[in-house]
Amino acid sequence: MDTNSTLNYRLYLQRQQEFIRDDYHAEFRQYNRIKTGDVEGARERFKVARKKFADTRGTLSDDPLRNMKYHCVVAAAVISRMCIDAGMERDVAYTLSDIYIKKADVAKDEEEVLDIMAEMQIDYATRMRDLKKHDAVSIHIRRSIEFIYDNLQRQISVNELAERAGLSTGYFSRLFIKETGMNVNQFVNQAKINTAQNMLRYSESSILDISVSLGFASQSAFTSTFKKITGVTPKKFRDSYSNKNMSDE
Repeated sequence: MDTNSTLNYRLYLQRQQEFIRDDYHAEFRQYNRIKTGDVEGARERFKVARKKFADTRGTLSDDPLRNMKYHCVVAAAVISRMCIDAGMERDVAYTLSDIYIKKADVAKDEEEVLDIMAEMQIDYATRMRDLKKHDAVSIHIRRSIEFIYDNLQRQISVNELAERAGLSTGYFSRLFIKETGMNVNQFVNQAKINTAQNMLRYSESSILDISVSLGFASQSAFTSTFKKITGVTPKKFRDSYSNKNMSDE
């Protein structure tokens, strides 16, 4: 498809309307504030930017609300990838992006989308700030954590992780506890339950299917672990969000 004629026409209209885009460098300075965990800086900058947000961004849709939602999607995509590059766990970054895009998708007006964008930016910045505070994780443990999240569908042993890291099991176990605050089994279960919570909230998969997909030996084992960590059963957890969504409508 030849876009030259459309491009030239749009550029002509922008010149006629004296449309001035927000400075590219200013936009990425904001992304860098988020990436480096500058929560207050990110919050204050967005307060300024939102006052004329629609006037300094391109038109992605002729519908104002849809246009704002598209810009939210773009921001979520850029921010999540920049935070991954700065050390945020991939699944955390992408799942946060999914959550905020879904929020924006059901927003009723432009101001609500801007509120969601503000919340998203502060959420990512806060997480990056906390990550920097506790960023003492060695390359061995970081790679082990990535392996755990890539293999939540099966059982993972401390022996396997230690062997992959090229360390003795005893030393690896002590290092893992020192740097994460929990042993391997606790960390794996926590990671699986965090994932299960998102699946219960944002998918229609049955509890049995979720338990199988996360490598639990049975639904009862999954329910027991879920309740131990969250204080409620998977069914009660899902029902609580279903009831909340109904009350919001």
